[in-house]
Amino acid sequence: MRVLTGVLAAIFLGLGIGSSHAVMRIADDRGGRIGTYVDKYQALRSSGETVVIDGLCASACTIVLGAVPHDKICVTSRASLGFHAAWDPGAGGRPVTNTEATHMLYEMYPVSIRRWIRKRGGLTPHMIFLRGQQLMSMYRPCYLDARASASATR
Repeated sequence: MRVLTGVLAAIFLGLGIGSSHAVMRIADDRGGRIGTYVDKYQALRSSGETVVIDGLCASACTIVLGAVPHDKICVTSRASLGFHAAWDPGAGGRPVTNTEATHMLYEMYPVSIRRWIRKRGGLTPHMIFLRGQQLMSMYRPCYLDARASASATR
């Protein structure tokens, strides 16, 4: 255990990540209730942690883009952002688009993300994905994916 702790400490020091530079890794987050994510990311914003998007971040998870400062977010080659309209359960549990919540969600995003969504027809019931070079042109890449792999997912 001591050897593993020492190795991780060396990796973090080599990457310039000290105790004041905590990292939160998002790897397989399919979203959920908007309010839960707003609360979660407001606390994250206050903490000053860096967010490493290292896999799927879909639906309400994408609120991180508007809640956390742009310079505190990086993306790995595995990052994939999924966007769709907000919805409420309707008759028989079928999703019904919530126009007001969709507008609120859309307004939370940075201008570059809103522009990208708008060019694809806006937020609709169908998921659209931002990934690869297009995503890496909007957010700084996490140059060493080891940084994300060594961090714990929350």
